[in-house]
Amino acid sequence: MATENDLPRGNWRKLAIGYDEALARLPDALKAEGFGIITQIDIQETFKAKLGVDFRRYRIFGACNPNLAHAALQLDLRVGVLLPCNVALYEESGGQAVVGAVDPMQTLAGAAESAELAELARNVSTKLERALAQL
Repeated sequence: MATENDLPRGNWRKLAIGYDEALARLPDALKAEGFGIITQIDIQETFKAKLGVDFRRYRIFGACNPNLAHAALQLDLRVGVLLPCNVALYEESGGQAVVGAVDPMQTLAGAAESAELAELARNVSTKLERALAQL
């Protein structure tokens, strides 16, 4: 099975806090960078309900910074398939939390041949990195 170190996309961090604390702090960390959580998928609950299998605590959040999303869509309407920005939080077997966020430099910047879009991707990436660092 792949680990976060094997994944080519995303910015990942092991946190010094547990899952519950990270889950409680994540909305404020994102909000401080202009993002709101507009979707949330509880993977553990979904796998139990749909597949009847147990899985670690794992959530995927759709985070949106409306100003940056608006700017990106004005540059290229095709960017919509990359929105919102995914942020994942899971619990390792020892209880430690791991958080990751999409790396817009690998996704958004490649969506079009545009220096403006690449600059926007750098801005989104910086904001997401700062949000994760707050955890």
